[in-house]
Amino acid sequence: MRKLLHPLIRVCFRPAKLGAFVRQDEGSSLVEVAMIVCFLCAPMMVGTAEMGIVVYDSIQVQNAAHTGAQYAMQSATAAADTQDIRLAAQGDAPVFGTELTVTPTVYYVCAAAINGTQYTGSNGLSNATSACIGGVNHPLQFVQVTAAASIVPSLNAPGFARSFNVSSTSAMEVQQ
Repeated sequence: MRKLLHPLIRVCFRPAKLGAFVRQDEGSSLVEVAMIVCFLCAPMMVGTAEMGIVVYDSIQVQNAAHTGAQYAMQSATAAADTQDIRLAAQGDAPVFGTELTVTPTVYYVCAAAINGTQYTGSNGLSNATSACIGGVNHPLQFVQVTAAASIVPSLNAPGFARSFNVSSTSAMEVQQ
């Protein structure tokens, strides 16, 4: 039986035939990997990078609103200085510069109801003072800074937005 199998093994597994089979199939894996990288991986990497830029820019807008509120909360004088609030916020987001829209708002609330009615405008303090009745209830001054910007991705892809509008609001109590 051993003598019968030996010629069969020689015919089926000749080194010359095995080498020819390997040589015929050498580049197919490389072509498959190249196609996968081109059609799947490259667009996913570019999309991930674009979304990373959008997220980074939105964090810049959020930090700018916070910086503007921090500047304004120093004193009632700083809270009324809208130009310096804008400059502080825009200075914290150099990516946008003057294209960053900064809107500061000063308002008053009653100490007993901080989440209650907000009194704004030129009569805000007097309206809050008359509304805040009670022993420890008194008006508190707050400043709210809203920063907004439009983010335009560097690549335009069909079906995706050509720009993203990002805004953030930060509110802080003004120091007395």
